[in-house]
Amino acid sequence: MRAGPNSRSASAGRRTRVHVVSDVHGNTEALARAGDGADALVCLGDLVLFLDYADHSRGIFPDLFGVENADRIVALRTERRFEEARDFGRELWAGLDRNAAIVAAVRKQYAEMFAALPTPTYATYGNVDIPGLWPEYAGPGTTVLDGDHVEIGGRVFGFVGGGLRTPMRTPYEISDEEYAAKIEAVGPVDVLCTHIPPEVPELTYDTVARRFERGSRALLDAIRRTRPRYALFGHVHQPLARRMRIGDTECVNVGHFASTGRPWALEW
Repeated sequence: MRAGPNSRSASAGRRTRVHVVSDVHGNTEALARAGDGADALVCLGDLVLFLDYADHSRGIFPDLFGVENADRIVALRTERRFEEARDFGRELWAGLDRNAAIVAAVRKQYAEMFAALPTPTYATYGNVDIPGLWPEYAGPGTTVLDGDHVEIGGRVFGFVGGGLRTPMRTPYEISDEEYAAKIEAVGPVDVLCTHIPPEVPELTYDTVARRFERGSRALLDAIRRTRPRYALFGHVHQPLARRMRIGDTECVNVGHFASTGRPWALEW
C-alpha cells in the first residue's frame, strides 16, 4: 500500500478534503481548477474526448471527419445500430492510418490535461483512455493506480480503472474476469474508486441516451462483502440515480465533469 502525503495531517487532527472528478473528456480549463481548496484530487478517468454526444463539433472524430459525419455516427449508436455504425466508420477510415491519427490526437489531449492536474492527484483509467500512454504524461505529482490502494488523510482509497466489454469497443474494455481480479486485488478499503458503477439498474441507466451502460457485478459483490464507507464512480453521464445506499456503503456517481466543471467533494 502506498502512503499519501496527507496521512500525517489526519493524525494531528486536521480535516482532510478530497475532490473527485470523472469523465473529464477534454475539459482542461475546469480540470486546472478542480483541486482548488482540496488536499488531493482523485480522477476516475475518461480524460480523452473522442466525440461529444452533446456537441458533435467537439472531439477527435469531428476534427478528422467533420460535424455531419459525427451527427451520423451518434445517431446510429444512439439507435443501437452498432454494426451500421462500425461499417460507416470503416468507410471514413479507409485509406487512413487510424491508430496513428488517434494516438497523435490523444497525445495532444493528454499533454494538456496531465499538465493541468494539481499535486497530489490520484488517478485511474476510464474506458476511453489509453493506459499505455499515461506513463509519458503523468508527472511526479500524479499517482496512477489500477487494482491498487493508497492512504489519503488516514483513509484507504482503492482504485480500479477501465470498463467492461461492450459493442462500442472503446480502448480500455476488459473481460469480466479480469475486472473481478482487480477488484479482488484491492481488497477492503474505506473508499472504493472505480470508473464504472456497480451493476444496479438505477446507477447504470442513462436517462438521455435511454440505455443501460455496463456496470460490474463483481464490484457490487465487493461492496456488499467489504462494506466500504463510499463507492465512487462515473461513466454514466445522466444516471437515473446519482447516489444510493447499498448496505453500509454510500454509492455516488461523482458527475459528468466535462459538462459541469465541478468536482464532487469528500471531507472528514
